[in-house]
Amino acid sequence: MNTAFSFETPGAMLVEWGGAARLGALMQDWFATRHLLVVTDAFLHRTGVLDAALTSLRASGFAVTVFDAVVADPPEHVVQDCVAQGRAAGADIVLGLGGGSSMDVAKLAAVLLRSGQGLGDLYGIDRVRGARLPLVQVPTTAGTGSEATNIAILTTGAQTKMGIVARQLYADRVLLDAQLTTGLPREQTAATGIDAMVHAIEAYTGRLRKNPLSDMMAREALRLMGAHLLTACTDGSNRPAREAMLIGSNLAGQAFSNSPVAAVHALAYPLGGHYYLPHGLTNALMLGPVLRFNMSAAAPHYAELADVVLGPSGRDVAARAETFVEAMQDLMNRSGAPLRLRDVDIPQADLPMLAREAMQQSRLLVNNPVQMTEADALRLYSEAY
Repeated sequence: MNTAFSFETPGAMLVEWGGAARLGALMQDWFATRHLLVVTDAFLHRTGVLDAALTSLRASGFAVTVFDAVVADPPEHVVQDCVAQGRAAGADIVLGLGGGSSMDVAKLAAVLLRSGQGLGDLYGIDRVRGARLPLVQVPTTAGTGSEATNIAILTTGAQTKMGIVARQLYADRVLLDAQLTTGLPREQTAATGIDAMVHAIEAYTGRLRKNPLSDMMAREALRLMGAHLLTACTDGSNRPAREAMLIGSNLAGQAFSNSPVAAVHALAYPLGGHYYLPHGLTNALMLGPVLRFNMSAAAPHYAELADVVLGPSGRDVAARAETFVEAMQDLMNRSGAPLRLRDVDIPQADLPMLAREAMQQSRLLVNNPVQMTEADALRLYSEAY
């Protein structure tokens, strides 16, 4: 690790069970602007999950425009439609209220409603110029950690994804209200929870920007989620488990925003792009093979994480590292998520194509503890099959 490092994170965070029901009063204190664009998805809007928050906002004097056309792995036109609706309404503040996709779209809408840049100008690292509108994020899932990151991922073609990374994408305020997550079904709880755990593991084992603050957050994220994932899956109304998962997801988001993810995500992205699988599920499918592939370089870090998740054992590094990998695989298996690529109907004949596409994720692979070739990627897909 270099002795010099930087660490960035959202402006302020509030953790409060039921806080969404008084979101209007909170935002009234936080901001002077009142023309609010709420970015969410149709399911949350239709089923009433957002009703308490929207009622509170309107009662506090906000003119609320709801954009609810966000979909998983959002394509570019969703962002453009969102910006058009916000511009027509004269929006001067943006609220992301939903899962990672909604929060990613909210980030970009806040930029594009203020900036003269086009969406295509933003792809890559630090290409956003100038300021954005005020931005608040309220997650309804415990997984992506998008409320804590400076990253937005969009689908840019039929099966391709691209990222936008810039400090302007950090929110001004974040509300963590775990009550909003109690309605998540088991499969989604498992997939999003595993996604967050992968964020923590990859942040802790990253090659380039691992640092003491990201390490601290990754360790605590894994401790919380390792202890509470299965309870959250089996008892979705369990308040301590839901709060632990949401805080753990946020800590993991802060960790990987500063110490980026690596090969698990690089191999997961083509699976999501081609077969429209949830991002957390694709991470879960690739986690075991990639952990073992990285063992030669990451074993000391795995051993440290074993002590966090399982408690100190006094065993040597190699044994503790192996125990950690086995424990993560067991947790994935017990969560109820599908176990292998064949279980989600991925054709074996597609594996070479997936390996080729994974190698295009150079932004992620450069951070992997072990250099990966296309042949390595194909072998890992085959192991996961």
